Amino acid sequence: MAARALLLKLHQRGLIALPPRRQIPTNRMRCGSEVRENLEWDPHPVECGLAQLGVLTVGEVSAQAAGRGWVKAALDQFHYLGFGGAVGENLQYVVRDGPGRPLACLVFGAAAWKCQDRDRFIGWSAPQRHRHLGLIVNNTRFLILPWVKAPHLASWILGQISRQLARDWQAKYGHGIVLLETFVERDRFPGTAYRAANWLAVGATTGRTRQDRHTCIQAPVKDIYLYPLRRDFREALQA
Repeated sequence: MAARALLLKLHQRGLIALPPRRQIPTNRMRCGSEVRENLEWDPHPVECGLAQLGVLTVGEVSAQAAGRGWVKAALDQFHYLGFGGAVGENLQYVVRDGPGRPLACLVFGAAAWKCQDRDRFIGWSAPQRHRHLGLIVNNTRFLILPWVKAPHLASWILGQISRQLARDWQAKYGHGIVLLETFVERDRFPGTAYRAANWLAVGATTGRTRQDRHTCIQAPVKDIYLYPLRRDFREALQA
């Protein structure tokens, strides 16, 4: 999808000439759009301890149009970054309490291509990174609905997902993963939940973006957190 978007931009700017479109693609997100249009939020406060939430469930919904639609709607409405939809390999989770009320959602997708402090922590070379970047997955979004106030819920969710993510990824894409990463904007969040869930703080970004070829684009500095899924993750990534 990223390659297609680039080709379309080049075509629109007259830099290349694409052949005529042979068919109109089906809208994979149409059903999800209908879900978002008909969605009504129930902002009734949920303020209690973990035990009072009942048996929590963590469901992977990336293959369900309704589930994807709910995740997108929630992130669009309540996450400061919004959400334009997932591209490439991804998993999407919805967390519900005992009675079935949604409490939170998370999205995992492709890892950052380059990250100095992460790459130094792993200790891999550029060719090794090129071969094995797909073994790392990025937690790109994490949202607890704003009316949900339950101490330790965020760290519980991260702990639960870390135990099932590799299995879910293998089932959907046919290959394993060995390391999770996330980037926390330090001026907004202290990263408490990730630390409580035993993620490792390994450094920070440089305040640049991947589009910044001339060192002139300023971006928020983000703290880098990693979570190894296997003890031998370095051996797997350095192979």
